[in-house]
Amino acid sequence: MSSCSATQNTSPHNDAMENSCAASSCCSNKTQSETSTIEDQTSSVSDSMQLSWIITGMDCPSCATKVENAVKNLNGVTQARVTFATERLLVKVENRANISDDILKTIRELGFSVKDDTSSKPAENSFLKKYWRILSLALVMLAAVLIKGTFPVVGDVLFYLATLWGLYPVASKAWQLARNGTPFSIETLMSIAAIGALFLGETVEAAMVLLLFMIGEHMEAFAAGRARQGVQKLMELTPETAFQIDSDGNKTEVSAHTLKPGDIIEILPGSRLPVDGELLTPNVSFDESALTGESVPVEHNSGESVMAGSLSVDRVARFKVISKPGESAVDRIIRLIEEAEERKAPVERFIDAFSHWYTPLMMFMALLVAFVPPLALGEPWVEWIYKALTLLLIACPCALVISTPAAVTSALARASRNGALVKGGAALELLGSVKTVAFDKTGTLTEGKPAVTHITSFGSSTQNPEHEVLRLAAAVESGSTHPLAKAIVARADEMHIGLPVAEEVEAKAGLGVQGLVEGRMVVVGSPRHLQGSIDLIAGAQQKLEQLEEQGNTIAVVTVEGHLVGFIALRDNPRSDAKRAVAALKAMGINSVMLTGDNPRAAAAIASQLGMGYRAGLLPGDKSSEIERLQENGRVAMIGDGINDAPALKTADIGIAMGSGADVALETADCALTHNRVEELADLIGLSRSTMAIIRQNIFLAVGSKAVFLVTTLLGMTGLWVAVLADTGATALVTANALRLLRNRSNNTKKG
Repeated sequence: MSSCSATQNTSPHNDAMENSCAASSCCSNKTQSETSTIEDQTSSVSDSMQLSWIITGMDCPSCATKVENAVKNLNGVTQARVTFATERLLVKVENRANISDDILKTIRELGFSVKDDTSSKPAENSFLKKYWRILSLALVMLAAVLIKGTFPVVGDVLFYLATLWGLYPVASKAWQLARNGTPFSIETLMSIAAIGALFLGETVEAAMVLLLFMIGEHMEAFAAGRARQGVQKLMELTPETAFQIDSDGNKTEVSAHTLKPGDIIEILPGSRLPVDGELLTPNVSFDESALTGESVPVEHNSGESVMAGSLSVDRVARFKVISKPGESAVDRIIRLIEEAEERKAPVERFIDAFSHWYTPLMMFMALLVAFVPPLALGEPWVEWIYKALTLLLIACPCALVISTPAAVTSALARASRNGALVKGGAALELLGSVKTVAFDKTGTLTEGKPAVTHITSFGSSTQNPEHEVLRLAAAVESGSTHPLAKAIVARADEMHIGLPVAEEVEAKAGLGVQGLVEGRMVVVGSPRHLQGSIDLIAGAQQKLEQLEEQGNTIAVVTVEGHLVGFIALRDNPRSDAKRAVAALKAMGINSVMLTGDNPRAAAAIASQLGMGYRAGLLPGDKSSEIERLQENGRVAMIGDGINDAPALKTADIGIAMGSGADVALETADCALTHNRVEELADLIGLSRSTMAIIRQNIFLAVGSKAVFLVTTLLGMTGLWVAVLADTGATALVTANALRLLRNRSNNTKKG
């Protein structure tokens, strides 16, 4: 057991025109070579460097803390961080000679290894190195048991030797940990208990304590590996090499990390895409199950973006690289998982703080047990020293400290596998207590693919006035990534309308966009922003209301302040939006749509989905509405645009759609990478299940300690039983936490 002591060019119309920018990749800490003997990525900035290694042998999150503390204490190290989920050590150091050697030496002295540190040795030697000491200890103890009946003295000697054999690595590690800032480790407690038992002549129990301790360590290592499997599989999705096509059509195999945006690559059937790419080959099917959970291959057409890690099912496919090195969709997921460990749940932070004083306190209590009864009451020294040693082993906080991170790690791994990234235990804990979910409309509840349904012109003297309205509007919208702007430009393209160049284009959040077209100021904006121009034209307001009542969003077009027309657009609800709202309602959670769209269009969407709404909101108004909703309990906000960022920050939990703008993803506490809002109910259910398991684990850990504390003081349990109980409790809470990896749907759990 381990001691557990990017600016988007956006057209900001009304909220229905809220930003639903295309997914952009985000940096990751994924290693450049998982198979190298020592992964040492070095970036030199003046006199400082950043180094990175993969560390193996960490059984629980406290192991990460051990490594961090030890490395931080080295001369020349300015910062160190270990991510338990990905087993990565990131170190910022002064640029001095041999500092890498010092770090590696410290890691190995603590009993951990650098990945593939033994790669030059045969595989069987690695296995023997891992299990030799525990197997040999068990064999010596077995021999001692067999001999002791006939030759008691020889049997005792063998138990004595077995104890020393098992004690050496434990005591050595305890000494190194103490030197590097972790004096109150389980290795320290175990060493004191084993040495004390030897002095008392309890050689059998001393050896048994160490054997059970070693078995417990391997059990924790197995559990930790299971909890990390999801992340490790994700890290292995992208291949290390790719076939690059040069300008002459020649194909060369290159390292995937050398690819840059604009490069042309080719993948074969049955191969995975190493980077995010724009498909150049028409009609190719991809297996995206590892990323999206969808078992049915998805067909993509040329021009569409395909995520790294997707597997070509049926044909050779060529791509144009669109992600920078380390910034693919897979890299973004890994980065967020690594960052999540720094955002611990409140209960996790409490237990961490508790463990810092718990072990020293228990050691002090053990001293009192050892000395007070004999000195004050004349009790036998041997009996109370033995009880004190047993108390030391009961004091091991492994089960308690691992109870929360094991559950959180398992939950985060399952969430990422099912298409949801949660930035840490704090967000995971809060999700389960949400009373209201506020939804953005465009791109969140709707598909984010609006289409022009109607064009109305006013007072134009041209032969085709509707075309003129569309031509002017598309000219100023042509540089925007906003869904409504793209729909206007797409309609102009369909009608083969040539677009003039717009100059001095300026966008204003939530209001509209303007620019000079052929020397005239053209404004495309929301009705409320241009209401004055609408009021000047007879019948314009009635036409506006008629279009809005049909569920349309209206873009108003003016030239030099004069109304020239309306462009009506409609965006249909997502196919899963109604199911998401119904699932949340079944969990006792209210849903409300916050939109800047007109009340009539908002009501049409809300009635289809069975939810409440607030319409006509500017970005700042959304934050105010969130604050009002918070009067009735915790609120989660889900959106995808730049306009949503303030509300995402104001809400207790901000949730971004994975295809949203960078600022929304950075601001949010969670992200739905598959862009399916129905996953939200499962995510909340997962949070409730996680907190229930954490409560169960804490009860099991604390309860077992309390029971064996009493039985020890009453003389009913001894050293080996205490270790067995601690190992059992640790295994039990870990196994309980691993249940979260198997459960896939919790949206009916009320918690």
